[in-house]
Amino acid sequence: QVQLVESGGGLVQAGGSLRLSCAASGRGFSTYAMAWFRQAPGKAREFVAAITGFGINPDYADFVKGRFTISRDNAKNTVFLQMNSLNPEDTAVYSCAARTGAYRYSEYQYDYWGQGTQVTVSS
Repeated sequence: QVQLVESGGGLVQAGGSLRLSCAASGRGFSTYAMAWFRQAPGKAREFVAAITGFGINPDYADFVKGRFTISRDNAKNTVFLQMNSLNPEDTAVYSCAARTGAYRYSEYQYDYWGQGTQVTVSS
């Protein structure tokens, strides 16, 4: 099993940046593909970005390509989401998720979730 704890959310002005972290406890972190999802008020949870266990071949939702970067440090059991050029539409609760094997784009295919961290972008 793995437990996930996100941090780094907050309030930022449009055009600003934030860096989210997701710290994992448990063994075998590099065997887990990691992903970030987000959920805005009144909307369904949506895929944001994912990365393989060894930190290669990241993929992104179209609406964050060129603005967000997912990375991981397996020595520190942590995955990151660097978010640049934020806009009010990025306001949501951001959650990290883990699954063994390859990453997927559906939230239903992830086994472990953090509690989420709020990101609010003001205009």
